[in-house]
Amino acid sequence: MTKRLVGVLLAATVATGVLATPASASETGTTARPHLLDYKIYFGKCEDTCRIKVRIKNVSRTRLYDVSLNARLWVNGTKVGACYDYVGSIRPKAVRWAGCTVRSAKLARLWTRYLDGGIDFNTKTKTNVHYEYYS
Repeated sequence: MTKRLVGVLLAATVATGVLATPASASETGTTARPHLLDYKIYFGKCEDTCRIKVRIKNVSRTRLYDVSLNARLWVNGTKVGACYDYVGSIRPKAVRWAGCTVRSAKLARLWTRYLDGGIDFNTKTKTNVHYEYYS
């Protein structure tokens, strides 16, 4: 008897709107973008200038527009520069290459210190590929 009474009270409170259900992600507008790209980073010759090449593959069935690459170069944990490249559009399941060159005084200074034997020269890069698509 008490279980039935609790069930009726719970149904009545939900029906009147006293108890609110949590909003889903589509109602709040914070939906995550699907992951449509796969990319791999390659380094060219890296001395006082560093060439960063990125192989971008469109893994979706939609055409991607306005694809651009932002790359930040780090040597031994110190940011030494950044570069930008506009790729264009990528057809479905196609591959495009993007590349940019980082030149900075800080990079040249760290390369000189490496040649003198003072530091290691461990390069890392962080990339961000931006694109637009229409579904």
